[in-house]
Amino acid sequence: MAEAQENKSPSPRPLQDRISKTRHRVIIGEQEIAYTAQAGTIVLKEENEQPKAALFFVAYFRDGITDVSRRPLTFSFNGGPGSSSVWLHLGLLGPKRVPVEADGKPLPPPCRLIDNSFSLLDETDLIFIDPVSTGFSRAAEEEKAKEFHNFEKDIESVGDLIRLLVTRFGRWASPKFLIGESYGTTRAAGLSGYLQDRHGLYLNGIMLVSAILNFQTARFAPGNDLPYILFLPTYTATAWYHHRLDDDLQSDLRRTLKQVEAFAGGPYATALFKGAALPPEERAEIVRQLARYTGLTTDYVDQTDLRIEIFRFTKELLRTQKRTVGRLDSRYTGIDRDAAGEQFEFDPSLALITGPYTAALNDYVRRTLRFESDLPYEILTDRVQPWSYAKFENQYVDVAETLRKAICQNPHLRVFVANGYYDLATPYFATEYTFNHLGLDTTLRANISMGYYEAGHMMYIHDPSLAQLKADLAAFVRTATG
Repeated sequence: MAEAQENKSPSPRPLQDRISKTRHRVIIGEQEIAYTAQAGTIVLKEENEQPKAALFFVAYFRDGITDVSRRPLTFSFNGGPGSSSVWLHLGLLGPKRVPVEADGKPLPPPCRLIDNSFSLLDETDLIFIDPVSTGFSRAAEEEKAKEFHNFEKDIESVGDLIRLLVTRFGRWASPKFLIGESYGTTRAAGLSGYLQDRHGLYLNGIMLVSAILNFQTARFAPGNDLPYILFLPTYTATAWYHHRLDDDLQSDLRRTLKQVEAFAGGPYATALFKGAALPPEERAEIVRQLARYTGLTTDYVDQTDLRIEIFRFTKELLRTQKRTVGRLDSRYTGIDRDAAGEQFEFDPSLALITGPYTAALNDYVRRTLRFESDLPYEILTDRVQPWSYAKFENQYVDVAETLRKAICQNPHLRVFVANGYYDLATPYFATEYTFNHLGLDTTLRANISMGYYEAGHMMYIHDPSLAQLKADLAAFVRTATG
């Protein structure tokens, strides 16, 4: 028996909270702000104390606050699914950020962080959350990780962590906000209902950066014509940026987009509705207009049957130049092995930012925040795939209704949506469509506000857009806290 005991594998080390605390200063705007940072993992447990997962977070609290009931607290996360919180953390909100060149392109490696004079820490304390399997967050048992790779379980785990952090840090009396990006906006809308219904935690505001609440607006599939209509203005913006439009359309981007929006929601939508019943002369006119507004040839538009799928567009627009355009940010271009394929080999806008943000985070969390771990920090991982949308089986994912109910139950809840004109992942026209169909009572429609930026999905990598976005978010937080 003794020999058998000696040969047994050691038991896994039990999960426990591990948090590092450091103090810093940063100049935001024209004021110097002293703050305390806390970085580490906190264990989520069942009510019987059985550990479920250890979730990594980074929190920033402004020093010298005597009355936290007047100090907002904002929880931040990104999307994917499978993304850590690094992008909003080191791109927009946190006291440090990844520097870029004037045109938004990253500097050569290695990346060195700079003070973020546009941080939102002057307006609100900040907590960045990495969902299970992203960042340093891990399930208690590896084989159970897939249980968290699920629309509902993801919202539950992040929501339960928010409740726990609010309790641990004594912030139930503080104004509370969420900010999510991309799939993080889907999560935020889901959390608006979960936090209210499960924990009685009412929010003051939700900030959505590059939003997608109704997946029907972005799923190119036979029988679903919505994306072809809703992506068209962003195709136009992309063609405008790369100088592929006629001269009269190149003079003023916003004026051109208004013209295209009217066409997309009018003659184009009607043409797609008619389908095979569309008369030949009307079809020819739609082909001509689509070619004019996308920078593509009439022959190519005709061959697509008036339906230009996103990845075909990213490959076709600059095909004669042997370049592709980005999905997250269509200002950026990439080079494939050849120009003949239907889709690009990689998203050039994602490739440009992954390296700098990964290096910056891994150095920063250890050198500055003093948190040590031998685990790989999962910046953007496919380990969460396949992601389960079991709740929406045989239908499109749609959390817009959850958000509507949350606002109706909490009429003080305000929502701000940030949109990039060059975002082909979550186009602004699709977001407008979603919110125009939210079904809010007229007395609550003013709870929704939007901002627009001449950049892409991560508009904050463009310095002028970063400055504008900071001003818009700060104004929103002040308004939503009364």
